[in-house]
Order: sequence, then structure tokens, then C-alpha cells
Amino acid sequence: MSIEQMGFYQRKLAYEMDSADVKEAVDKREPIVVVDGRSADAFAQEHIPGAISLPHRGISFNSTESLDKSKLYVCYCDGIGCNASTKTALKLLTLGFQVRELIGGLDWWKRDGHATHGEGASDGTRVKCAC
Repeated sequence: MSIEQMGFYQRKLAYEMDSADVKEAVDKREPIVVVDGRSADAFAQEHIPGAISLPHRGISFNSTESLDKSKLYVCYCDGIGCNASTKTALKLLTLGFQVRELIGGLDWWKRDGHATHGEGASDGTRVKCAC
């Protein structure tokens, strides 16, 4: 067993969550807030149920002043190829929030069979992985 490798995985889990963990935390009403860091238009089209729209480009002290810093903020974007979740997490962290990123974003949320809300909502039918 490599202590260095163990530390790597522990640190990684301290910064990320997968869709199953997020869904379970939401269902158990744990003190988390799911944050969509994409544009307001993308949020209106499709988003994770219960998520708040907080486009990363507009994050500031003023835009977050009503948010509860005692909660954990789980940030997401489209998924692989999009870094809005990282930008959102970094900006919120800079403002003193506890944050994690949702691994795979909205794409993997849907692939894991979770429903979405919005104009183009998905019913939760599991998307098959092409790998």
C-alpha cells in the first residue's frame, strides 16, 4: 500500500462528488446546494432538479451575499470539455464557501439515470455509455 497514493485519493474525494453521492445527499436533505455554473439560458434548457443557477461569469460578493456559507456547494457544468464547474468552484471558494465539483457534470448525471428539469428535461432514462 502506498501512503502517497492513498493521500492522493483522499484529497481527490475531498474535492469531488459523483452523481450518486449528490443524489443521495439531496434525498437525505443534507445541507448541500447544487450549483449550475453555466449560463442562465443553458440552465433554463436543462438542469439538475433543485439546483440554483449561478453563472460563473457573474459570481461576486454581491451575487452570493444571500447564500448560506454553512452549506456545501456542489458545482457542475455540462461535463467533460466544460470548465464552468471548476471556475464556479474556484470563485465560490475564494469568497469563503465550502465547495466540491460534480464529476462528469450534467452529462454524467443523466448517464447515471437521474431526471432533469427545464425546457429540454430528461425523464431519467439511463443513457448508455459508449465506452
